[in-house]
Amino acid sequence: MHNRKNPDFEGFIAQAKEIFKDRIYTDYLRRFAYGIDASCYAYVPRVVVRAVNESEIITLFTLSQKYNTPLTFRAAGTSLSGQACSDSVLVLANAFWQDIEIIGNAESIKCSCGVIGIEANEALKPYGKKIGPDPATINNAMIGGIFSNNSSGMCCGVKQNSYNTIKSARFILHNGTILDTSENASPSENLESFLQTHKDKADSLLALREEILQDTELCELIKRKFAIKNTTGYSINALLDFSEIKDIINHLFIGAEGTLGFVSSVEYECVEDYAFKACALLFYKDLALGAKAVELLAANESLVSAAEIMDYACLDSAKGLDSAPSELGQIESGACAILVQLESSTQKELDSKIAHISQELESVPSLFGVHFSSDEKTMASWWKIRKALLPLAAGSRPSGSIVITEDICFPISTFAQGIDSITKLFNQFNFKGIIFGHALSGNVHFIITPNLNDEKESQAFAEFMEAMVDSVISLQGSTKAEHGTGRMIAPFVEKEWGAKAYAINRRIKEIFDPHSLINPDVIISDNPQIHTQNLKQSSEVEDFINQCMECGFCEKVCPSRELTLTPRQRIAVRKEIARLEALLAESTKSTQKPTHTKNAQILEELKKGYKYFGIDTCATCSMCSLSCPLEIDSGKIASKLSPATKGTFSRFVATQSAKHFSSTLSLAKGGLHIANFSSNILGKNTLSNLSKKMSVLPYIPRSLPRANTYKLESKDFKHSHHACRDEALGARVALPQRARPTPLREQSNAWDNGAQSQVAVIYFSTCINRAFAPQSSLKDTRALQEVFESLCKKASVSVAYPQNLSHLCCGKAYKDYPQSAEAKRKEVYKALDSSVKELQGKGVEQIHIVCDHSACSYELKESIKELDSTLTILDMPEFIESTLLPRLHITPLDEDIALYAMCATRKGKWDKSLESIAKTCTNGEVIIHSKTQCCGFAGNKGFICSELNASALRELSEFYADKQKGDSRGDSVCGLESQAESGEIDSNLESPSNKKQRNKKLQFGFSSSSTCEIGLNDKTNIVWQNLIYLVDRVSK
Repeated sequence: MHNRKNPDFEGFIAQAKEIFKDRIYTDYLRRFAYGIDASCYAYVPRVVVRAVNESEIITLFTLSQKYNTPLTFRAAGTSLSGQACSDSVLVLANAFWQDIEIIGNAESIKCSCGVIGIEANEALKPYGKKIGPDPATINNAMIGGIFSNNSSGMCCGVKQNSYNTIKSARFILHNGTILDTSENASPSENLESFLQTHKDKADSLLALREEILQDTELCELIKRKFAIKNTTGYSINALLDFSEIKDIINHLFIGAEGTLGFVSSVEYECVEDYAFKACALLFYKDLALGAKAVELLAANESLVSAAEIMDYACLDSAKGLDSAPSELGQIESGACAILVQLESSTQKELDSKIAHISQELESVPSLFGVHFSSDEKTMASWWKIRKALLPLAAGSRPSGSIVITEDICFPISTFAQGIDSITKLFNQFNFKGIIFGHALSGNVHFIITPNLNDEKESQAFAEFMEAMVDSVISLQGSTKAEHGTGRMIAPFVEKEWGAKAYAINRRIKEIFDPHSLINPDVIISDNPQIHTQNLKQSSEVEDFINQCMECGFCEKVCPSRELTLTPRQRIAVRKEIARLEALLAESTKSTQKPTHTKNAQILEELKKGYKYFGIDTCATCSMCSLSCPLEIDSGKIASKLSPATKGTFSRFVATQSAKHFSSTLSLAKGGLHIANFSSNILGKNTLSNLSKKMSVLPYIPRSLPRANTYKLESKDFKHSHHACRDEALGARVALPQRARPTPLREQSNAWDNGAQSQVAVIYFSTCINRAFAPQSSLKDTRALQEVFESLCKKASVSVAYPQNLSHLCCGKAYKDYPQSAEAKRKEVYKALDSSVKELQGKGVEQIHIVCDHSACSYELKESIKELDSTLTILDMPEFIESTLLPRLHITPLDEDIALYAMCATRKGKWDKSLESIAKTCTNGEVIIHSKTQCCGFAGNKGFICSELNASALRELSEFYADKQKGDSRGDSVCGLESQAESGEIDSNLESPSNKKQRNKKLQFGFSSSSTCEIGLNDKTNIVWQNLIYLVDRVSK
């Protein structure tokens, strides 16, 4: 349908560059990377543009019409049918489209197109509500895509999908017109204005409606097709279901896959998020018995929220998950499972549902009986299996194959036949596949992994698709239930719907997109082979990333997602480099010189750009592995490739600095002295701005720490009682006198008496914290070590520093120099092992090893595991929570505080320790920006690649700025930024006894990483320090 004649991309790009500046991308690396989505298609856009507001979308439409260049809009890129791909102009509308407005008492919620589905639900959680659509990708998919694909999912079925829960929306049409269908739309954008300026479109839609109403056969077809899940073609049921033009337009755009215009925001009616839930994971001998159970559940649809079916191949692929139940190891080939969920507003009603459904299911023999659970962890573990099936299946695919995901639906009356027909097609065309889906809706997903480089398999796939479509149609099903038509089913829309209904689809497209410039070849295409063209080609790369299927689950947690590349994009570019290398190696044997030259140029460009985009700006935080169902850590790419970029001189310097580490640290402190001296003369802002402009210098932040001059000496804080209030007697036990500093090697006599009851900590203070002390503008400028010793003194816990500490480093500072890193790790192990044995020799039984920087703690924990499983390393927050807090008396503050759990604490799963400590230390709110899971400071990258830290903290900075505005309830403080510059902020938090003079504005934030705190201080107007400063302030 699309007229591709004479698109003027050069003209488009030239004019767009004047407007979008650094947000228009024409280099091959970013065009390729940003063009990647979760589908099986590989299209490289001619240009990519990141739009940040509606006026820019209008501009893009204007340029598109002027230069005849097609536009495709992309949100999260989690679509599976090829609807978010483009070989023309790809428009990214995600990071800057995140407004959420809860209306009334959560009767409805208005979300910008870039809001992730789960974020909308999190905002509604306090109201006991949620949005209706619940796709399996809700943790990653954005509202623009959920709406435009009419995505449903686990529980919503047809009743609570976008079509049935939309209240209003805000659209931008091909000519730049904004149509806002909400009740409070402005006069220039409301429906009345549209009807005046676009009467022809309204009349055409109403004429189509009348035409359908006059055709009884067509009316019946539409009613039947949409009685089950159906996203094949446009939502033409809107022309039958509604008579008002507002409702017709609202619902036509649902499931239109971005082919009719741009969806800026959506207002959903909220649905109940029931407080009481129970799940059962039911196992059956085969799919036939499973299908019978589904029929029973469907007959009780009003009582059942969800019923998810999974065949044996699904269950087999999930056996390796941590959450996998033991039953997976007991079932035999051919078995299946159904995950059932019930929901109610009261426990009594839920119990009644459980009893009824359990009794109903007794007639179908199951392998392990029917057992419902309301335990949140158990239910979450079962749902984790279901939601991970697609990437798990893709991850276990054969080498060289690609992932084809299909999504069909049958009436419940033909559901069993439908599953049987798909199984037979697998056998007929020799494909191994998995079958799963939303059984309550008759919705079946299946995945096959053909090797389309093989001519026979490629032909078999084409024939399979034809046979599958015929089979689904014969059983009165839908060839697309919830994933959208895209390119995958576009050639079969007419076959499924018939000529009359298909003509309606084409006319809808012509009404809203008369020049066919909005997402062409999606839903409506004149290319009968579009579904088998431009399929992704598999390339062999490193084993640890080979199985990535580019689902995009990793992207939202990546600190570089707005700056350069996301994990899936890094992997995809890495694979493209490997593919081109293989092609070039092959082409040297042929005479295809023009192709060879072009590929060589592209390869050179990719390799050159990958150093910055793929390596230098990767924080290597591994947050992606926590979000990936396959636990793929794309940070390993940078860890592997970065050492290769280091020259001989760099390696020599690294080796020598590691050998003479004490001198190296002294030099670092000297650098801090010089930087702080320069800052005092020039001013913090001036020095910081100057360092940004001079590329030969590392970035010098405004919140630069001072050099640490505190002398580290082991101390004996042995005491017969804790320094705490005896609540029973109402008396305070006296604090012990200040202990005499005692080096570990001299403590034999001091620690002999009463050693059996003594608690001691071997304090491995990291090199970064031995170098850094708090910035001079803070009133509490004590070194971290001094504060820790203060806490240990109160808790009667002796502190021992390892011998030769000045020479020790956990090895993380040498991550790009593996030999030096390994040498430092071994040195630390020997020192800690020696310290433990020495204390044990003195009779000390309770010995803890504590590290004071969470990133180093994680590094140390991992390396020690490899060297000695008997040594246990605790990060400082873990030690505070488990050992110090029970020995202290806490008088909580009465004010809100900010908290940041750095990536290593999340990776190591002790982030909750920080939250627990913070909540113990304040009666106020502990405010966490949960979306920021890595600050991007990444050790030294905050100094040498400061743009990574700035980009990673953009949302966090805005979040806390908003919190400060909203939480400012008095006039007791001035602007925080000006106080920070003048050094007037008091980091000694107020005493609870002085509440009348308390500053209630959010001022203070806490973390467990001194490097992260540099970036946090630099990018927010909050004073950030280690959490231990808070604990020391409120404890006795």
